[in-house]
Amino acid sequence: MIDTDEFEYVGFWVRVGAAVVDSLLLIAIIAPVAYAIYGPAYFESTQLIAGPVDFLLSWVLPAVAVIVFWLTKQATPGKMIFGARIVDAQTGNSLLTGQSSGRYCAYYVSAIPLMLGYLWVAFDPRKQGWHDKLAGTVVIRTRRPRSA
Repeated sequence: MIDTDEFEYVGFWVRVGAAVVDSLLLIAIIAPVAYAIYGPAYFESTQLIAGPVDFLLSWVLPAVAVIVFWLTKQATPGKMIFGARIVDAQTGNSLLTGQSSGRYCAYYVSAIPLMLGYLWVAFDPRKQGWHDKLAGTVVIRTRRPRSA
């Protein structure tokens, strides 16, 4: 069980900040490669997928990168900046491969109904979004000392 004296659950705004950092990093990697392959028309296109390389860059690469970071570092770079880690909600241990893959797929479940699954983090006592609940995960960080 997770020791809530030592750790705290990471809330909504910290997780939003981490997601922004991760998104900017992905854009910094994907955009130049997509531009080099597809040219400026890539950024003007209304197509969901411009071609096979775009599918790999925009859908496969982010999924693989995020899951690998979760499995090896317990966090993406954005979460690392904030000292946050994703762990199993029951044991506090690292995620398993299936659990990580399930959590990533559950991002779509959290996003589909007007991002309600992500907003859930703001109101849940353990700061879990729907993707966390479905995958059995929590996002924690070392508790900061309280000021007097």
